[in-house]
Amino acid sequence: MGLKDALAVFHRRGIAVEIHSPHGDITTEMREKKGFADVVTLHAAVRPPSTPDSKGTTVVLTGATADQIQAAKQFFLRYSQDRELETTSYGSVLARPANSGPARIYVKGLLVAEEENFLFSYNITDLSAPLRRALNRERTNVGRTAYTERVKAILKKCVSPAVAGPLADDLAGYARGTMHDELEWKDVTVHACRVLAANERVVFVTSYELEAGSPQLQYAKEEGYRLVVVPEDIRYRLNGLTDVDGGPMLDLDQYRAAWNDSFEFRFVDPREFTPQEAAVFQLTQPTIALANLRPAAIGVNEILISETMRLGELGDQTIGIYEREHRRIVIRRDQLANPVDYCATLLHELTHAASGATDGSLDFEAALSHRLGVIAANALRGQ
Repeated sequence: MGLKDALAVFHRRGIAVEIHSPHGDITTEMREKKGFADVVTLHAAVRPPSTPDSKGTTVVLTGATADQIQAAKQFFLRYSQDRELETTSYGSVLARPANSGPARIYVKGLLVAEEENFLFSYNITDLSAPLRRALNRERTNVGRTAYTERVKAILKKCVSPAVAGPLADDLAGYARGTMHDELEWKDVTVHACRVLAANERVVFVTSYELEAGSPQLQYAKEEGYRLVVVPEDIRYRLNGLTDVDGGPMLDLDQYRAAWNDSFEFRFVDPREFTPQEAAVFQLTQPTIALANLRPAAIGVNEILISETMRLGELGDQTIGIYEREHRRIVIRRDQLANPVDYCATLLHELTHAASGATDGSLDFEAALSHRLGVIAANALRGQ
């Protein structure tokens, strides 16, 4: 890149250049321009090769100090310590310099810009038209607008966790304002999440969900999932997408649905109850009678106790559930520790069965109020 310009710079700085190859020896000298005797320009002087049997090309610089050569090498990827993380058809992603200096933007191995707040360095090998135009105007300090499109393209082609992992981890800095600039590009962030989901067991959560501390966060971690914090808008974009291999991507809602789909009750035989649990469970029929309900008439054939329960909307295990398709009520075992808890859960689920209304609805609230009135009337009548 810019060989003629480089030779002109050497000449202007008083540094002589000799190029030796099997095809010829080349130096530079000032001569009249052909057809313009009054114009003297720098020309290449080509002579027969002095070492025709040699292999490769040797460049000799006379007048350059060792420090100048070492400083010049820093402009080239070949001589840097930058480690390649992944290569694509558009270029490569590089680890930032080990000395914690700014990230570097190379074009075909030549340093053209530095970025203080980039997560990675980049070597662009497939140049876009805007980048070519920028390089024609300026060899160093190329503006970000010239290479942004190509850096995005490189990142969106990456499929390795070596790149996607740090990008996704960097999202944790969103709330603190410490996120690197690549994460400002939403399409890059979404792609990184899709790559990460294909390579790791992850659940994407927002900072609000993490702070809320839903029990299902702990369930996910116990099952070997890693929690990845993403902004609200990114979680919204991830909804309905698959990872780069076509697999599902899980947020908390999708994790809960998957958990419930694979869920199996661990029913407890009444013969395994402790004496205290058995005493509480014996309140089942008196409670049903007090509520003036006939289970079979409202679609309940069984009342069962389980060690485990499905996850509710808040991510914790529900304490009771009415399954209309199975005509049964299932109550979590720990409710048997207290007669008030057990009777309350039992009446709650019986009201679901009798009313057909769902939690949180006005219809269900009205049905519960009615059932409380029935219980109070029957209790007072029995005094």
